Amino acid sequence: MLGIELADAAFLPAATVALLAGILSFLSPCVLPIVPPYLAYMTGVGVGGLKSGERSAVVPALFFVLGLSTVFLLMGMAASAFGRLFLQYQDWLARGSGIVIVVMGLHFLRVIRIPFLDNEARVDAGDKGGTSFGAYVLGLAFAFGWTPCIGPQLGMILSLAATGAEAGRGAALLAVYALGLGIPFLLSAIFINRAMGLMNRIKPHLKLIERVMGALLIAVGIALVTGAFPTFAYWLLETFPWLARLG
Repeated sequence: MLGIELADAAFLPAATVALLAGILSFLSPCVLPIVPPYLAYMTGVGVGGLKSGERSAVVPALFFVLGLSTVFLLMGMAASAFGRLFLQYQDWLARGSGIVIVVMGLHFLRVIRIPFLDNEARVDAGDKGGTSFGAYVLGLAFAFGWTPCIGPQLGMILSLAATGAEAGRGAALLAVYALGLGIPFLLSAIFINRAMGLMNRIKPHLKLIERVMGALLIAVGIALVTGAFPTFAYWLLETFPWLARLG
């Protein structure tokens, strides 16, 4: 019973990290600037057409988020399967993943530079702008094509997913990550004019956002190396006993 309770509690800090990582991924220097042109492409109008309300970007944005969520959920299930396959080596898997994540965090803090993380392996979604299906395909392409850009954040969540033996843990964590990345995208489509103004105000602070992401990666990496997530889970159970009833 204790194992089930611990798994329930351990999921909460991991899910919080996943949500924050998704939001920071949206605000990252290689995602935030392309949001307006992506919305314009998906709706089949120019950026000026979006601002004038010529056509709504909400439905295409929804299908875009569904597309990227499809890929992330599949990745999450694969990570859980991988974790179960190497269940007896999960301690070593967690430590190894933690070291890699710390190195990626140092890249974001510009302590070291990893060249391939500065590139974007973009996938061409074809000439399908202006349709819901095209937006869905673009979401699939985004999830695959921006892997070098959002790879450190995504790798962090996949590492957390692989350290749990529960079948649905990976899918759930990646679903939370997709929410963190997708909800701001949907809000940008709904409130397009306000969103563009807010994006312009955020752009001067992109380097700071990148450093925050680096600090989060390092913190999670250290937690994986030291086994702090289970320790934190025990603390949650002791502090909030009602969490034991979640499972």
